[in-house]
Amino acid sequence: MDTISIYKKKTPKSAKLFAQSLKLHVNGVSHNIRFYEPYPFVVKKSLGKNLIDVDDNKYTDYWMGHWSLILGHGPKKVKGSLREQLGKSWMYGTVNEQTIKLSEIISKAVPVAEKIRYVTSGTEATMYAVRLARSATGRKIIAKVDGGWHGYTSDLLKSVNWPFSESESTGVVNEEKIISIPYNDLQGSLKILKKYSKDLAGVIIEPVLGGGGCIPASKDYLKGIQEFTHKNKSLFILDEIVTGFRFRFGCLYPTMNLNPDIVTLGKIVGGGMAIGVICGKKEIMQYADTTGKKKSERSYVGGGTFSANPTSMVAGFSTLTELKNSKNSIYSKINELGQIAREELGKVFGERVIITGRGSLFMTHFVKNGITEITNSTQAAKCDSLTLQKYHFKMIAEDGIFFLPGKLGAISTTHSKNDIKKMVIASEDFLDTQE
Repeated sequence: MDTISIYKKKTPKSAKLFAQSLKLHVNGVSHNIRFYEPYPFVVKKSLGKNLIDVDDNKYTDYWMGHWSLILGHGPKKVKGSLREQLGKSWMYGTVNEQTIKLSEIISKAVPVAEKIRYVTSGTEATMYAVRLARSATGRKIIAKVDGGWHGYTSDLLKSVNWPFSESESTGVVNEEKIISIPYNDLQGSLKILKKYSKDLAGVIIEPVLGGGGCIPASKDYLKGIQEFTHKNKSLFILDEIVTGFRFRFGCLYPTMNLNPDIVTLGKIVGGGMAIGVICGKKEIMQYADTTGKKKSERSYVGGGTFSANPTSMVAGFSTLTELKNSKNSIYSKINELGQIAREELGKVFGERVIITGRGSLFMTHFVKNGITEITNSTQAAKCDSLTLQKYHFKMIAEDGIFFLPGKLGAISTTHSKNDIKKMVIASEDFLDTQE
């Protein structure tokens, strides 16, 4: 029996429900990447490292809620904090003490967080970061890297997917105000930045590309870009929505001796609830203070109806408190598991793949087109994405292992060495079918 037939046999209730979803939702989903052929299974519950679908199939999850669930699904302490908060209510629309508690723990762990503002998604956080950069500098152009993903904001929706020279979407205007630079290529990037230096408001970069291929930036690259922006009186913005609190308690940038002007956070700091965070130096963030200012003097950074809602605040505080109290034991464990996963998968596939990642994040790239290294998203895009999707789908259908097909994997504290071993065995089985 082929893999698709196996999957369909195991997931009849999901097939029926997704057919209903198709009638109601665009492509049956509410996030483009959640669709895969022939149809995604429908989850009814999750716990720890597992997703359980409506047909009672159990999957060891490496997608982990878009990589946000570092403590696993439904951790007891976070769940308890949410239950307590729900007893008090879940939406105030006013200032609440829970926000102050979360901000205190973030500000102590993230040096640049001299002032903080909350939103409800990473997209909003990067959108406002860009607006602040333009307000603070009086300039218009924002630079990002090829393959850099900063959400669906029109201010940054450019050069996300290969080929990077094509527009990502209709309906996006002022694309000329977004320029793109090659990741991990300092000289190539500086050449472009110098060309636009007079109107360059800022540069935004992920220190590890998430959607672009799970590729770490080199320290020299980031320091070189930072040096240029600061000399040019532009802003250096780090998007740590994926990397913040993922590898250590705090952000990645202090380990590289970087000094960003703004850092955006999300995912882990919300503890599985909706969140986006703009953290910045006081002199930058003060532009968002509208008190007593003319329209021409302010940067209108809202937040939204559900910004800093108490459920997100308590879930985030509970998650960060557990990470802090573990005294690095959680990070030691998951970073080691990530290293084991990269090494063992490399042994299984040999020269057929390149494994990228850092700490508890990893991604398998099936090489073709003469690719011998992956240091940027152009190289990642030239790899064999169809084989990667087949590999991930085979594990979903036959092994009870879930990666969102084509995406990187994230390890939580609920995973074990035995889980990595099972994934390696499933990878060996996949390789056997390809030979």
